[in-house]
Amino acid sequence: MKVNIKKLDPKAVIPAYGSEFAAGADLYACIDEDIVINSHQTALIPTGIALELPVGYAGLVYARSGLATKKGLAPANKVGVIDCDYRGEVKVSLHNHSETPQTVSAGERVAQLVITPYVTAEFVLTDELSDTARGSGGFGSTGSK
Repeated sequence: MKVNIKKLDPKAVIPAYGSEFAAGADLYACIDEDIVINSHQTALIPTGIALELPVGYAGLVYARSGLATKKGLAPANKVGVIDCDYRGEVKVSLHNHSETPQTVSAGERVAQLVITPYVTAEFVLTDELSDTARGSGGFGSTGSK
């Protein structure tokens, strides 16, 4: 699949896959100087790029496992969603879950982008829903007893 990318800053790095079968392409910080994210704080990290995703696809922005494990940095919204009609700059809202300030440097990989198809539902109001074995059992209701 081809996805059009526009560099909004000459320093921007085009997303890249780390291996042949990687599901997520790395997103890179496009900043002029280091950004320090204090403990339990959030910073918006620009990538310097905009995308043109095909209709019927969304870009999902996930944490990079290494960054989350080593520095405690992960997207504040857990998974960011880039809609196919969005043409603005892709930014990553990074939250510092650690107890110490963490630094993000220019060109650092800050998240990963997974492009995936989606279905748009037509919500139909009804008075009754079909019965299932689970019924209305909520959180933890399907675990072993």
